[in-house]
Amino acid sequence: MKDFKIYLSIASALMVVFLIAQYNKPTPIDWTPSLYYNDKIPFGTYITYNQLNQLFPKAAIVKTNTSIYHAFHDSVVSNGNYIIIAKSVNINKFDFSELAKYVKAGNSIFISSFNFKGFLADTLKISTAYEVKKGTSSLVFTNNLLKGLYKFDRDVSNQYFDDFDTAKATVVGKNEYGHVTFLNFKIGKGNLFICANPGVFTNYSLLSKNGADYAARALSYLPVTNTVYWDEFQNGDIPPDQSPLRVFFGNPSLQWAYYLSVVSLLIFVLYEMKRRQRIIPVIEPLKNSTLEFVTTVGQVYYEKRNNANIAHKKILYFFVYLRDVHNIKTSRPDQELADTLMAKLGIATDFSNELISIINQLETQTYVSDSQLIKLNKLIEQFYNQAR
Repeated sequence: MKDFKIYLSIASALMVVFLIAQYNKPTPIDWTPSLYYNDKIPFGTYITYNQLNQLFPKAAIVKTNTSIYHAFHDSVVSNGNYIIIAKSVNINKFDFSELAKYVKAGNSIFISSFNFKGFLADTLKISTAYEVKKGTSSLVFTNNLLKGLYKFDRDVSNQYFDDFDTAKATVVGKNEYGHVTFLNFKIGKGNLFICANPGVFTNYSLLSKNGADYAARALSYLPVTNTVYWDEFQNGDIPPDQSPLRVFFGNPSLQWAYYLSVVSLLIFVLYEMKRRQRIIPVIEPLKNSTLEFVTTVGQVYYEKRNNANIAHKKILYFFVYLRDVHNIKTSRPDQELADTLMAKLGIATDFSNELISIINQLETQTYVSDSQLIKLNKLIEQFYNQAR
């Protein structure tokens, strides 16, 4: 036990040292392009989502986490602006049908993604390409009132549309090479805006003046409304974890501490599984061998086939029963005994005479057939049943 305490103390000290080292270790920057509204990493969209109230001061900001079809068809959303910023957008035929109805009614939808798939891409003939230039790249708006060159680094604005339906689309923005990056499709009374560079709406881009100005002016194409919807479904965003352990798993240091605690607990349990005392042997209770004894004796009698001996013993036990239980004298199996059985126990006359007769017959015989023994046994058993 003393040795175990020493090992446990050393393990605890090492764990504390490890946790201190992990806590003070600088956290590496996560450059994953998550585009998740609650991510504060460089390529999350935390700033864009939380600045929507600045761009639309009188509007309610509402998140939706259902497909476009269900959102519009089931009236989950009402009139307003609908924003989708996602790594990939896959809108099928049914989604597009409800989307078109929503826009035709006078609403606006803004979509920005790295990849456009499904019925939306096929209908609007949208495909994207990527500028091979490294370093900084620039974007401009085609509107003369929004003159200015917006420069970006880390390839956040290198994507453009290399094909689209020119008959339906209006070019809203381009890059420095004249390639289209921002489109507007007029559908009924509303507008569908599609941007090829979701990276310009990330935290990294918005921390620069150029990036913040471009994102604000791009979203300013959306009209003033009472409600702005932020789509989580297309980006695959999952609602925040409500588990009690979310604090541990949300912090790498606490996460490792949790794992080490679980492993240490398992080691302790495995160590303590060893017994500290001699195992007490299990004493089996004595078995009731009466049934086995009777079976064995019966088997012996059956194999010997001595019916006369069995008959004599059954008669003897029958007489013992009459004397001990009913106080009836059994000196001779005669008519007097039969009358006593009838008078004292209420046994029927014919049955009593038959029983005493076969007893009187077999008591002195040296050979008893199987049928005689069976008849004697039946009569005695019948007597027992009637005499109770």
